Amino acid sequence: MTAPASPPSKRDWSWRSRHVRGLIYQVIALSLIGLALWFLAHNTLENMRVRGIQSGFDFLSSPAGFDIGERMVPYESNDPYWRAFLIGVLNTLRVAILGIVLTTILGTLLGIGRFSHNALVRGLCYAYVELFRNVPILLQLLMWYLVLIEGLPTPGQQISIFGLFYISNGGLTYPVPVWGLGQGLAAVGALVGVVLAYLWAQKARQHFEQTGQPKPVLLPSIGLVIAGALAGWLLGGAPSAWNIPAPGGFAIEGGSSLTPEFIAVTLGLTLYTASYVAEVVRAGIASVPRGQGEAASALGLSKGQQMRLVSLPQALRVIIPPMTNQYLNLTKNSSLAVAIGYPDVVSISNTAINQTGRAVECISIIMLVYLTTSLGTSLLMNWYNKRSAIKER
Repeated sequence: MTAPASPPSKRDWSWRSRHVRGLIYQVIALSLIGLALWFLAHNTLENMRVRGIQSGFDFLSSPAGFDIGERMVPYESNDPYWRAFLIGVLNTLRVAILGIVLTTILGTLLGIGRFSHNALVRGLCYAYVELFRNVPILLQLLMWYLVLIEGLPTPGQQISIFGLFYISNGGLTYPVPVWGLGQGLAAVGALVGVVLAYLWAQKARQHFEQTGQPKPVLLPSIGLVIAGALAGWLLGGAPSAWNIPAPGGFAIEGGSSLTPEFIAVTLGLTLYTASYVAEVVRAGIASVPRGQGEAASALGLSKGQQMRLVSLPQALRVIIPPMTNQYLNLTKNSSLAVAIGYPDVVSISNTAINQTGRAVECISIIMLVYLTTSLGTSLLMNWYNKRSAIKER
């Protein structure tokens, strides 16, 4: 015979309840924080009003009146300030995303290289980490910028590679396809290939867990992406027109180019942050018990398979949290690009402050941009961390 269900207990709303006291303390704390923020905002606006300083974000709709040398979307000097800020945000994201990808690849290879049986490889990886992480990032940015500006020839004496690529202190110029329906369908096909590659990787992982026999993942995934892009290109009429650069009177004409500022920022941030990522990867792999590698060897797995199928998956639970910090540091360190003239959101804000005097508003935009990107990165990495966590059965 089952016991009768006990009646639901009523919540005690008296001061003796720990829940009630905690709720009241939280309300008081939030009220004090809100009051402090209101006081700071009111005091700032009142002081600005007394001194005759204009405030507000209405300036964003006014013509900017300055040009931006590097942009990803069309922009003219008579466009409004909000479009100039959009250019700065896109330039910041461009450096941050590319830097994160390159840093992950380079840092992972360096971290794995620290466990190589070749003494020369281990020594080079160790020397790289100790060299780049002990030199301030600002000095590295300035160094790479000076190397590109002073060490490369002028645009009239550029270095040609197969008549397609041109390198000078004006940047790197390279050919690009003439965009059309074929290129658009190729991009869609490549995206479909990425989805199929993901499904193949999941299937290969399930096969390995069930049978213990690994299936190739990297080469089939690359083949699926290439096949998808090729199929889209063929469906779009297989366009073959290219915009190929050629030497002009004073500069390289045609094609697309990467400025020395962008190259210096990306290179400096990547090489600097990769040294920290390498240590994160090394520590994560070292945290895996040695018996795991011995068991993998007993199963006949090669060293590469041991690292890819045994050590790295278990090390992810240790690697991902500090790796998130390095991604955030890279994104925030991109603000130092203003020192070498790269037009990121900080550089655009400085110009807007000098022209409009809206310092509080421009700094608020900078804070909002970096806060949003940092929170977005954290949310994505936290999702991946939960997905990669070892689940006990």
